[in-house]
Amino acid sequence: MNDLVEETLVLVKPDGVARSLTGEILRRIEAKGYQLVDIRLVQASRELLAQHYEEHQGKPFYEPLVEFMESGPVVAMRVAGNRVIEGFRMLAGATDPTLAAPGTIRGDLGRDWGLAVQQNLVHGSDSPESAARELSLWFA
Repeated sequence: MNDLVEETLVLVKPDGVARSLTGEILRRIEAKGYQLVDIRLVQASRELLAQHYEEHQGKPFYEPLVEFMESGPVVAMRVAGNRVIEGFRMLAGATDPTLAAPGTIRGDLGRDWGLAVQQNLVHGSDSPESAARELSLWFA
């Protein structure tokens, strides 16, 4: 196996699930050539979200973010491929959908809804260490 093959956590957040964009997001991941290893629909508990977002606890956006992530089902995916962590984050686009480039998930499908927390459709792990930690939480 190539040293560059990695696994990452991809989440379709409640806004993406509610807008029926899970299939389109998965299509883009597969079209990029990444492999879907596991997928599940989860109603995330506050405990899981507290662990997932632990580095943000105490920040002003923490509570609105957790409330948003609790607001509906989340699709959790284990995705594999060469440099998939970096590649998925490029595919997702900038965190702010207004600034995300056309051709990215957030650039094409997201927008600013003027809410307390940015609803930006997807999450992707930002490093191999984060991916390992997050995958162990969501795919325990």
